[in-house]
Amino acid sequence: MSELILVLDEGTTSTRAMLFTAEGEPRGLAQRELTQHYPRPGRVEHDAGEIWDRTLECAREMVAAAGGAERIAAIGIANQRETVVAWDPTTGEPLARALVWQDRRTADFCDELREAGHEDAVRRATGLLLDPYFSATKMRWLLDNEPAVAEAASAGRLSFGTVESWLVFKLTGAHLSDAGNASRTLLLPLAGASWDEGLCELFGVPPAALPEVIDSAGSFASTKLFGAPIPIGGLAGDQQAATIGQGCLGPGDTKATYGTGAFVLANQGAALPRSEHRLLGTVLHQLGGERTYALEGSVFVAGSFVKWMRDSLGFIETAAETEALARSVADSGGVVVVPALAGMGAPHWRPEARGIIRGLSFATGKAEIVRAALESMAHQTHDLAAAFAADGAPWSVLKIDGGMAANDWMAQDIADIAGLPVVRPDFVETTALGAAMLAAVGAGLHPSLEAAAAAMIGPERRFAPLMDEGSRERRIAAWRQALASV
Repeated sequence: MSELILVLDEGTTSTRAMLFTAEGEPRGLAQRELTQHYPRPGRVEHDAGEIWDRTLECAREMVAAAGGAERIAAIGIANQRETVVAWDPTTGEPLARALVWQDRRTADFCDELREAGHEDAVRRATGLLLDPYFSATKMRWLLDNEPAVAEAASAGRLSFGTVESWLVFKLTGAHLSDAGNASRTLLLPLAGASWDEGLCELFGVPPAALPEVIDSAGSFASTKLFGAPIPIGGLAGDQQAATIGQGCLGPGDTKATYGTGAFVLANQGAALPRSEHRLLGTVLHQLGGERTYALEGSVFVAGSFVKWMRDSLGFIETAAETEALARSVADSGGVVVVPALAGMGAPHWRPEARGIIRGLSFATGKAEIVRAALESMAHQTHDLAAAFAADGAPWSVLKIDGGMAANDWMAQDIADIAGLPVVRPDFVETTALGAAMLAAVGAGLHPSLEAAAAAMIGPERRFAPLMDEGSRERRIAAWRQALASV
């Protein structure tokens, strides 16, 4: 009997395959790092062929660990969002490097559209802002600057997609995207069933190159690459998947994921999300054609700053060292880090911003800088909390996950600066778990996401605010001063 779920969790810095039971128990993990290409400042690229090859390697390991494809009921896919892949469906090969969500090369094009007065209409339709973060301007750049992409478009053999669409194509030959990922492109109205012709014309993207928009759970297509056929049962962008994996299934439920970036999503139910404080509206999931929405705040740099301290500065050998370093000093010694290595996301939206380390003295050591870097996670979270509250969506509890969330010191610091309880599941890989929950529903192993959550989500730990108000206000004031100098 097919009782296991295979999750392909394709992130920004690595790709993984994981096995889960229908009760949410992890049964295996395979992981490969992905090469990061930085051809110029502000440009971030991936090799889509490498993404596929390494994902396939991981998947094969887990199929073998499961005892064969016939033991797997469905595949769930979670993916780095907004990253754009262009490929030729006749050859199955990418036509250029993928442009990663962190890439800022289309900032000037976004400025042109904004100056022409398009942002309000785009925001009302899509819930998004005119920012290089989103997919449509990346598609336009590829058409304008990559001859192979332009030639394929002219010949009618161009496929555009975000990473889940690319993986589904390589697995099955189908060209599909779930509504949650599609809502991150600037081309899908929040209330629209599919791509909008006017938006496609505005951004210069041919609708024929785009995938079919589908539900987040179901039986979409099957892959035969592993022996017996395995259906693709669940699709979700990584942040939507983590929100589901945290059990944020009712209006007001809020989670923050601290991975390469940091992303806060608050479930808004069936209500179209609207923000007056530069937050984003997005589709959380679509089931049976019915959408559940979320309000989102996106921070571009979180764990990637720790990776930069490790790889470029040599301050640490592993990310796990940051907790001990933060605890080794009483405070940051007046050092404040604004980790804007790829610009600033919500609620500031400053693509031109660059990171700073402020307040250095001869007394400063690497422990103070590392602690200040971790403190910046709490400060960015506090900025988002204020924006959500101003939009009428205050947080009462914040559920956290992602690789950085395993750091107890940072979890406590977020509770202290945000001034509210923080809850962390014992199993922090909620992105993969959320994709497994969707696939379990798609395969009929559970009748609903609520039933999947009851069966698959495990225990959690709670962090209550402990910092005195004076210390909290001094920290926030120093952060605001540093932001003013960026």
